[in-house]
Parts: sequence; C-alpha cells; structure tokens
Amino acid sequence: MPEPFAVLTGDLIDSTSLDLTQLNDALQALENASRDIAGWGGGIVTGFARRGGDGWQCAIAVPALSLRAALFLRAALRELGKSRSTRIAIAEGLGTLPADRNPNSGHGPAFIASGRLLATLPAHVAMAHAAKGDLAAAVRLADHISSGWTPAQARAVRLMLWPRDRIRADAAKHLGITRQAVNQALWGAGFPAIDDALRMIEAKGCAT
Repeated sequence: MPEPFAVLTGDLIDSTSLDLTQLNDALQALENASRDIAGWGGGIVTGFARRGGDGWQCAIAVPALSLRAALFLRAALRELGKSRSTRIAIAEGLGTLPADRNPNSGHGPAFIASGRLLATLPAHVAMAHAAKGDLAAAVRLADHISSGWTPAQARAVRLMLWPRDRIRADAAKHLGITRQAVNQALWGAGFPAIDDALRMIEAKGCAT
C-alpha cells in the first residue's frame, strides 16, 4: 500500500575530476549517511541506491525530515573535502518501496517528480524542492548556505543535525575539539538559522 515518502535524487558535482576510488568513497559516504538517517527513529524507513556512474537516490518515509536529511547527506559528503558536493532534487508524495528498499525499483509520483526535477535544475542551483512556495524557498536558501561549508563546518553541522537536542559540548567531545571551535564552525556554517528553519518546517509537518 502506498505510503508518504520524500525522495531525494542526486548526482555528484564535477564527478569527472574524481578517480574511481574517490568516486566510490563519495557515493559510499552518501550511502552510510542514509543508513544513519534510518537510525533516527520514529518509524523512519530509508532506501538508498546508486544510479548510473555518479548518481544516487534516497527515499525517506518521513517527508517532513526531507530538508534535514538532504543537509545531512550534503554534510557527510563535504567532510571528504571542500570540492565534494552533490546536487539534490527533493519531491514528496505517496509511493512504495520493494522489500529490499531499493529506490530504483520504487513507484509513485515522488519518485518520478524527484528524477525530473534533477534533470531540469539550472546550473546555478544544486538543491531544490519540487513543491512551490515557502518550502521550496527554504530549500533554495539552504542550498546557498550549505554550498560554502568547509569540511570542518560540515563535521560540526552533521553532528548537530541529529539528534536535534544534542548539546554543543557533546559535539566538541565527539570531534576532539573545544566547544569554542564548534561554536565557530556552526556560526560560520550558518547553522543557527538553518536549525531554526528546520524546526519550523518540521513542526508544521509533524516530524517525529
């Protein structure tokens, strides 16, 4: 029976500059991050699959978390280096995943819309939402902010994206740096504003 899904379809930016090992490392980082998202709890089901040489797709069964998940994926990739980035096209709607959770075999409007959106993204946009209005605007702004993350900023941001109630002292301990360094990384990454926006979006969408 169809369920609500957010589908994120993407491809690596400037993938032709990567050798095979770098390409595989980048896609593996995204797959690992997808598995981390599945561990967020609250009934989240995720599926991840590679598409073509440098593409990928991820399905998430809690659509309200789509932007948080997209930023989590982008941060995981950016940790590998400042030049590592991916385009991400987000769409929400009813759909079904097969038993193996391979989104390449998923069905429903969200799967179609996400793929089509990726194919039509203009050159200056790397992350977008198929919805219109406030949500699409928030995603566009998040794209602009996150495109400038350094690897150090990405590491701090990814830790703070989930769990949502993680304190900065815990992030500092995990990273082996001072709390001041964490604060500096988060402010430089624009995280306080991103965090506020995510909480407003998720409250409206009743995310767990």
